[in-house]
Amino acid sequence: MCLMCFTVSTSDVAIIEKWGRYSRTANAGCNFLCCPMEQMVGKLSFRVQQLDVRVETKTHDNVFLTAVVSVQYQVLREKVYEAFYALTNPREQITAHIYDVMRSELPTLELDAVFEAKEDLALAVKNALSETMTTYGYQILQALITDLDPDQRVKNAMNEINSSKRLKFAVAERSEGEKILTVKKAEAEAEAKYLSGVGVAKQRKAIVDGFKESIVDFSEGVNGTNSKDVMDLLLLTQYFDTLRDVGGAPNCKTTFVPSSRTTADDTRNALLQAEAAK
Repeated sequence: MCLMCFTVSTSDVAIIEKWGRYSRTANAGCNFLCCPMEQMVGKLSFRVQQLDVRVETKTHDNVFLTAVVSVQYQVLREKVYEAFYALTNPREQITAHIYDVMRSELPTLELDAVFEAKEDLALAVKNALSETMTTYGYQILQALITDLDPDQRVKNAMNEINSSKRLKFAVAERSEGEKILTVKKAEAEAEAKYLSGVGVAKQRKAIVDGFKESIVDFSEGVNGTNSKDVMDLLLLTQYFDTLRDVGGAPNCKTTFVPSSRTTADDTRNALLQAEAAK
């Protein structure tokens, strides 16, 4: 019988058998074996390990997709014996449970609901694995749904639907904006016409008041005149002013001056034609 020296790395544990039967575990550091009675049959790591599993299944609305599930696990220190001897391949055991959970949960959900239920699916996977793998000496730390990938044609169709919805919303918003602009424009035009009408009314009132004052002043200053003479003079003055303005316009080439029996008629018609020419 002789002693053989060996070392175990930090975060690892070695399994020692004596005459083919489990004897003890060797922790990190320098250890010894009594040969040929004892032998080291394997090692386990206490480090956190990750397993990525791709699961292809279909949803409730018959859309096939591929889900990627990442499971983080580690060996329980108090259950090293179960972790080493209970399972031949723990990664295959975990993969089988992931397939079972995902292929039982996803067919109950429609495609849109699958993306919203990622947390619930991950929790279901973790609970199912924890319940089983703890018995075999493994602790499930976390289960994550890292990817949900439907068929490319399905993704294109979803993008088209989303694009159509956004376009419809944009058209509705643009129409609403045009409606507001049209209403505001109509309100502005109505307000402008109202103010223009008020201005014209004040202008005409001022003209009438001016005529009235001119008639009174002229009648009082010149003896032997009446109101008709004053009106004829004022109309004649305005008539000549109008002719001057019309003749000085850039687009005026010819001015027609009609004749009539009286000066008042002459002036009145000239004023009307001048206003129309403007």
